[in-house]
Amino acid sequence: MSHSKLSPTEGSRRILEDYHIDEDVGFALPHPLVELPDTYSPWVLVARNLPVLIENGQLREEIEKLPTLRTDGLRGHRLQRLAHLALGYITMAYVWNRGDDDVRKVLPRNIAVPYCELSEKLGLPPILSYADCVLANWKKKDPHGPMTYENLDILFSFPGGDCDKGFFLVSLLVEIAASPAIKAIPTVSSAVECQDLKALEKALCDIAASLEKAKEIFKRMRDFVEPDTFFHVLRIYLSGWKGSSKLPEGLLYEGVWDTPKMFSGGSAGQSSIFQSLDVLLGIKHEAGKESPTEFLQEMREYMPPAHRNFLCSLESAPPVREFVISRRNEDLTKAYNQCVNGLLSVRKFHLAIVDTYIMKPSKQKSTDGNKSEEPSNVENRGTGGTNPMVFLRSVKDTTEKALLSWP
Repeated sequence: MSHSKLSPTEGSRRILEDYHIDEDVGFALPHPLVELPDTYSPWVLVARNLPVLIENGQLREEIEKLPTLRTDGLRGHRLQRLAHLALGYITMAYVWNRGDDDVRKVLPRNIAVPYCELSEKLGLPPILSYADCVLANWKKKDPHGPMTYENLDILFSFPGGDCDKGFFLVSLLVEIAASPAIKAIPTVSSAVECQDLKALEKALCDIAASLEKAKEIFKRMRDFVEPDTFFHVLRIYLSGWKGSSKLPEGLLYEGVWDTPKMFSGGSAGQSSIFQSLDVLLGIKHEAGKESPTEFLQEMREYMPPAHRNFLCSLESAPPVREFVISRRNEDLTKAYNQCVNGLLSVRKFHLAIVDTYIMKPSKQKSTDGNKSEEPSNVENRGTGGTNPMVFLRSVKDTTEKALLSWP
């Protein structure tokens, strides 16, 4: 990961630019555009009015009437990301509609064709992913104001009041709070290469501090997202068609493929931050079929290609963990453990969040319906299609095991 003849700061900045990592917002899309060219106003009109159209029972009819638009007029990355976000919202709303059993198994060609065309240009899948609804779905109310929850808004909404705003914006602010950790990664790599213990210790302490901040922001999820609304409303619109009992074959993208395709819904596993830190710190999750490693590897396909490439580049960077172990230096070991503890703390809190927003409401639903106390496997699945408690417990345990003991 070293760039010769550059100062460490310039080198770090160049590396981040190469991988589309922003100085201020990390993996989030900087300054997302909020308007599409006039040609695409039919999409915008539907995407901006989803809750009303769903409530009035007009949504699918309106989508089926949309003209088939070419994507050639969408020039530049940010414009394409905005259109991808709008089509992602439209697709989720079309498939799930009122969130009952009336599910559509075919996405009409007037949406499927441009959506898949655009997805191919961006290297993203044709489903609403974390890269869309969290990383590219925000704007400042006051352009000169701060990046705070109060000064932010999302660009499109699902039914459920402000539930999605709370969920997406808190996730975005966690990304941004953790972004100094990503900016420190090139410094960590060059410090290991140059065997500069002091620089490495400082960079690791910076990573630990930003994880602490990220966790504090993560706690605000409880202030803005109501568990029942999340479970019964928003979760449905974020669900994908991989491992879905309602779309066991997947979704047919009319006019694009002859057979249905399976894609996972948005998941925190699609965030590049925590995967980057796992690779950097040498935290290796359980491998094998249907294991955390397999799921996380699969989730990389839902990240923007530049961020996937960043993860690959990290895998060939000098191994930090082995270096720290070999130095037998107390301060360095402490700094490394602080990072691992920071990740562990975020993951423990994530487990508590999943319990609040998925497990408890799913048990409630089971008892309300006079079914067995134990929620069905379908009810307690995460939007990515896994059982989130099993997955997160395993990931938490592996993180804990990575702590180094000091003799």
